[in-house]
Amino acid sequence: MINLLQECSGAKVIGISGHTRPDGDCVGSCMALYMYLKKILPEADITVYLEESAKAYHHMLGVEDIDFGFTAKEHYDVFFCLDTTPDRLGDAQPLYDCADKKINIDHHITNPGSSDVNYIQPEIGSCAELIYNIIPEEALDNDMAKAIYIGIIHDTGVFQFSNTKPSTLNIAAKLIQYDIDFANLIQESFYEKSYKQTKIMADVVQRSRMYLEGRCLAGVMTLEDMTRLQAHANDFNGIINRLKSVRGVDCAVFLYEIESGLFKVSLRTSDRVDATVIACAFGGGGHVRAAGCTVKGSPEEVMELLTKEISNQL
Repeated sequence: MINLLQECSGAKVIGISGHTRPDGDCVGSCMALYMYLKKILPEADITVYLEESAKAYHHMLGVEDIDFGFTAKEHYDVFFCLDTTPDRLGDAQPLYDCADKKINIDHHITNPGSSDVNYIQPEIGSCAELIYNIIPEEALDNDMAKAIYIGIIHDTGVFQFSNTKPSTLNIAAKLIQYDIDFANLIQESFYEKSYKQTKIMADVVQRSRMYLEGRCLAGVMTLEDMTRLQAHANDFNGIINRLKSVRGVDCAVFLYEIESGLFKVSLRTSDRVDATVIACAFGGGGHVRAAGCTVKGSPEEVMELLTKEISNQL
């Protein structure tokens, strides 16, 4: 556990960032921390740096203040790296590197903790839960509760994933007491998709392929497909979970091309497959049931490499 007030004592310029292609946990954690620090350090210059995220997260308080352009300041007294290792901060990494004090808060088992201050708890289901743990209860308010709740539901699959612990549900129960519209938050940020997103998901599912006698299901989105459908990375939320929901699938894989011949890989698995083992084999990381990596090759070549690793466990 860390004491945020103590760690930020005397800080005048503070930065906060998370991983590239931020998800609900990343955005929720960053915004909850931002709101809390603004409350306890009203004179400090505090900035959140993130890539553009899905519109589903844009109703959180403070999102309009995010610096999507990564405008550097001359100096940072403290810089927070949330929900990732510093090497996955993307354009925010140079800002983090020049800070006097670097603080890393994360829950990924593959994070060794390389900052000046590290709060790494792999047994916890989401980074947002860690943020909840370090914000004093008397400082919490409705807007912080919303951000934390969104973070928790996204990394626990609305409390369906194996990383959901009794402590997770206890925290969710406490957050609901802040009069948050939790049912609507789940619907809007987790399940609701635009018509365009629904068509893209349908396209991926229709073209998906079974491997390993039906125990692995993979969907692919190439640059050509993205042009055809006018799709962007933020349109892919929920696709991997849809693939994993198919009966009999122990490992779902979703590939999308981020540049020619380079694919971002997302994995969701049953208790028969450790996703981190697969992801780490290709320099990635994540959780036992949800992980990711980046692999070079054609879709066929990438899947050949991945299925070898998956079949070793099956």
